[in-house]
Amino acid sequence: MSLLVAVSGRNNTKLIAKLTTLLPEQKIIEWREGIEMQDVEFVLAWNPPPQLWQQLPNLKAISSYGAGVDSLLSQAELPSVPIARIVDPDLADNMSEYVLHAIGHFKLRFNQYLLDKVNQTWRPKRASSANKVGILGLGQLGQAVAKNLVKFGFEVNGWSRSQKSIAGIECFSGQDGLATMLSTLDYVVCLLPLTKQTHGMLNKTLFDALPKGAVLINVARGAHVNEEDCIAALEQGQLGGAALDVFTSEPLPQEHPFWQQPQLLLTPHVSAVTSVDTACEQIADNYLRMINGEPLLNVIDRELGY
Repeated sequence: MSLLVAVSGRNNTKLIAKLTTLLPEQKIIEWREGIEMQDVEFVLAWNPPPQLWQQLPNLKAISSYGAGVDSLLSQAELPSVPIARIVDPDLADNMSEYVLHAIGHFKLRFNQYLLDKVNQTWRPKRASSANKVGILGLGQLGQAVAKNLVKFGFEVNGWSRSQKSIAGIECFSGQDGLATMLSTLDYVVCLLPLTKQTHGMLNKTLFDALPKGAVLINVARGAHVNEEDCIAALEQGQLGGAALDVFTSEPLPQEHPFWQQPQLLLTPHVSAVTSVDTACEQIADNYLRMINGEPLLNVIDRELGY
């Protein structure tokens, strides 16, 4: 049996070396056209080629090389085997820091000062009094971000598919709850999983439900955003600004109009980067669990999409 690494768009030398250290007696191979895959029982995947799955007659388990699994679930030929995801405790800290700084960028008016620097304009102002944040998605990362913002004195609301109760955070659920929460926010932070229900959710309808001048922060998936609606909302002032870390197409094409938006903070998908060491430890653990016939850790629910 063997473990197949099908992680596209990156150099996997360090990843494979770490897995080899953790699984010295196991065969680890990297996907490429034409290789023999009859003995592959476990696949580590991130944006794998869709034709991969038809070539794996003995596949028993899949691990995503990250916290998200939407790119896997979107593939029509995906086999009906358990799919595990990576749960990295450092991701929560990294994400919390990113969101805090993204909010600070607008609250402290750095967005305006960057433009003033270009125009050599001196316009000192007090920090904005805007202090109410809404978190869309109250999973592991969403709760960590929300609790961190509370520590820094923000008034935090949260919205999720099912009702939750979290100390210090006013929680909402359902469409009525979403509308109620949005109507009061200064900042809205998307940390939702990408599902059929949340695809394109950050659109004109949602932007119009916000108070004029609210700020959007998306650190979930690019496909949550209707990009044309986002640009229109920024240009019309319905959104006072946006911080986007994820995009429908990555790297963001040079001709994309997002580059030209003065009130848009744009970062290259860096809000929470998976640690190779942490990921490999979980992958190796699940691989050995598969060999021993034990349940995998952090298996996702296909119906829910996470």
